Amino acid sequence: MKYILVTGGVISGIGKGIIASSVGTILKSCGLHVTSIKIDPYINIDAGTFSPYEHVVPHITDAIQEWVMRQALIPVDEDGLEPQVCVIELGGTVGDIESMPFIEAFRQFQFKVKRENFCNIHVSLVPQPSSTGEQKTKPTQNSVRELRGLGLSPDLVVCRCSNPLDTSVKEKISMFCHVEPQQVICVHDVSSIYRVPLLLEEQGVVDYFLRRLDLPIERQPRKMLMKWKEMADRYDRLLETCSIALVGKYTKFSDSYASVIKALEHSALAINHKLEIKYIDSADLELSTLQEEPVRYHEAWQKLCSAHGVLVPGGFGVRGTEGKIQAIAWARKQKKPFLDANSTEFDPKTNHPVVIDMPEHNPGQMGGTMRLGKRRTLFQTKNSVMRKLYGDPDYLEERHRHRFEVNPVLKKCLEEQGLKFVGQDVGGERMEIVELEDHPFFVGVQYHPEFLSRPIKPSPPYFGLLLASVGRLPHYLQKGCRLSPRCGHSSPARLRGPALLPGVPSGCLSAAPPSPGTGAGPSLWHLGPALPGVLAFPSWWPQPRWIPASLLPVSGTSRSR
Repeated sequence: MKYILVTGGVISGIGKGIIASSVGTILKSCGLHVTSIKIDPYINIDAGTFSPYEHVVPHITDAIQEWVMRQALIPVDEDGLEPQVCVIELGGTVGDIESMPFIEAFRQFQFKVKRENFCNIHVSLVPQPSSTGEQKTKPTQNSVRELRGLGLSPDLVVCRCSNPLDTSVKEKISMFCHVEPQQVICVHDVSSIYRVPLLLEEQGVVDYFLRRLDLPIERQPRKMLMKWKEMADRYDRLLETCSIALVGKYTKFSDSYASVIKALEHSALAINHKLEIKYIDSADLELSTLQEEPVRYHEAWQKLCSAHGVLVPGGFGVRGTEGKIQAIAWARKQKKPFLDANSTEFDPKTNHPVVIDMPEHNPGQMGGTMRLGKRRTLFQTKNSVMRKLYGDPDYLEERHRHRFEVNPVLKKCLEEQGLKFVGQDVGGERMEIVELEDHPFFVGVQYHPEFLSRPIKPSPPYFGLLLASVGRLPHYLQKGCRLSPRCGHSSPARLRGPALLPGVPSGCLSAAPPSPGTGAGPSLWHLGPALPGVLAFPSWWPQPRWIPASLLPVSGTSRSR
């Protein structure tokens, strides 16, 4: 087993998770079995219920090491094979008091597993003040010095910066951080996080791991990375927008819904749309807000009404629940595409308990009482939108995290009103998936579908929501759940065709546009006599321009179509 530890310095939120995910992506593209671990520097408490102001400093370094080794051996791929590489993201910043036990644990761990099986990537910041325009290396020097003082020496120093690092800056970091220049990796601001794995690949990270960890990697073109590059290119060329109203309780901090947001982004990319999320605090939709802050109330409802679709993620506690119900009722009556991911908690004293505690859990205890992990859900009917979105299987497996369930006593009553429970657990006791009849897309799920969403393989419930929001779901289902070339992954050339460009008729261009940066001047594409004009792809593509024939003189490179 090979272990790659990702640490961070200078500031929190530096991008350790993105670097860890990117490393895992490029290693998987090499055919390796990769698993990952995220460590939050808190222990002895249920991380799902603690306050962000709560900190615990344990001294159990041996237990931490043993836990990491156990988790690293758990198979995560469909073939059930044991992982070969474990990428570990250590949360927080080097020097934080709460992360000290974990730093010490990994200091010991590197000697336990031997040097050839352990590698440390340190992510740091290289700021560039606007007043001078000079890239500053001192924060990175101090961060690496502090990490080395704690017993860990970074093998790769990943520098987060606004612009690509100058050669002199890389050499300076190399000298003062005791690494070779090729071990200083530049991750500058890019158009999307999907380009980060490509940045790492271009700078020889895979070749370094091959030498440093003696990984069994074959040197050949990697199909997965080619798909990743095509996806990143396509992300930069999106033109149309789909807006989703996210109605929740924690919308002031978007990180609270990080998995949900990423699942929406994956699905939006799959249908070639930019994603616009309208964050709405569910409490702002309640009548009490109308009385206290009417402007805020009307602004919230205006956001909701202007969105193409509505998503209500789960939440804990009673606050804001009435606002969620109002949003759901509006989506039902207005036939607006809607997805409810996971359940929420309601009034425990109600006389009509639609959502109840699961009987095996103690309702008075909050920590350690959840139904967690991947569970199987059986489809109860073939006439289900969700079943078709999943590829028409008899069952599915998704990850759960809840302690409440729909009251099975009310199942018959709800189904008589058109709310069909199309998915149930293996025992037939828990309602897992619900669909509303005679609605474009009105779906609720008990599990968390966002946990298994991937950029190249979006989550089916989120994918269905986005398709319904742009009006393509009926066509998608009619085609046997296959995207047409113009609106899906299947043909990159056609995806970038001019059907999405204002003023250009559909089907006029069948060839892919030129790659960015391949020529100094614009490339002009004639679209034939039926359309007098050309489509210009300047060197700063993806901003093409439609040039009518009346405004030409045609010059430069042109291709008759």
